[in-house]
Amino acid sequence: MKAAIYDNAGPPTVLRYAEVPDPVYGADDVVIAVEAISIEGGDIINRRSTPPPQSPWIVGYAAAGTVVSVGENVRNRMVGQRVTAFDMQGSHAELWSVPATRTWLVPDGVDTGQAAVLPISFGTAYHCLITRGGLRETETVLIQAAAGGVGLAATQLAREAGATIIAVASGRERLARLTSLGASHVIDRLENDVVDEVLRLTGGKGADLVVDPIGSTLQASLSALAPEGRLVFVGNAGGSGLNVELWRPMQNNQTLHGVFMGPLFERPAVHGTVDELLMATAEKCLDVVIDRVFSLCDASKAHEYAETAKPLGRVVMMTSR
Repeated sequence: MKAAIYDNAGPPTVLRYAEVPDPVYGADDVVIAVEAISIEGGDIINRRSTPPPQSPWIVGYAAAGTVVSVGENVRNRMVGQRVTAFDMQGSHAELWSVPATRTWLVPDGVDTGQAAVLPISFGTAYHCLITRGGLRETETVLIQAAAGGVGLAATQLAREAGATIIAVASGRERLARLTSLGASHVIDRLENDVVDEVLRLTGGKGADLVVDPIGSTLQASLSALAPEGRLVFVGNAGGSGLNVELWRPMQNNQTLHGVFMGPLFERPAVHGTVDELLMATAEKCLDVVIDRVFSLCDASKAHEYAETAKPLGRVVMMTSR
């Protein structure tokens, strides 16, 4: 099979498109003929900064396609079914072996690119907003990096929950898109002080809930949080240490929740939520935003674009299958 591989961590140019052996699968696995691959933030961070455990290495968390092989213990997946999947590596390839428990059936009405993007973006957003954040109707939520995959998903899910949404991004196009998806207020982070604007919009109170996928903005997120509010931080897209001063949050009785989705997707409740989100997408209740589509053979260019172009939503790669 063909795959995008690399031997050493580094810039997008370390990726090369090459022939590699087909994946070996176990009794609890399925093999997917990959059609669409979602480039996730973790893919970029791993490729850029994490030495691969073996050479050559196939990076990638998320992809969708058709089941072509099924392990002997698998009972709920069949050859020919359309699925989307999450695993910790290997999606940047024509064939991908993953545990069957980390796959979801793709309903009619959801195309393969949308299916590849949805589990991580929308599954993460739901867990941050609802499961950990406990967002309630009439509350105000601040969404940092709202033009990213998780941010766009969180904006729509907060809209469905009946919340007042303050979305942070930059650029007229991104802000307009967020407004169209349900943001009550948008803040251009390059033109305004985010904390000052949040306090102005909330009459000095602050947001009841903040979702922060950046990391480097945690101190500002805490400053924009209402007393007894909740901050959910997920990932570290800003690339800096997750360091904050905690004396004031303690005085304000604020709650901080850390989220790392990797080990959570196999939990029945989380897995079932992704099934529901896929169905909501099929029913046109949710919009999976894809900024640009590349071919897998151009993985180096796709990673460069995803890393430097500040895309609106996710970047997707398609195989030749």
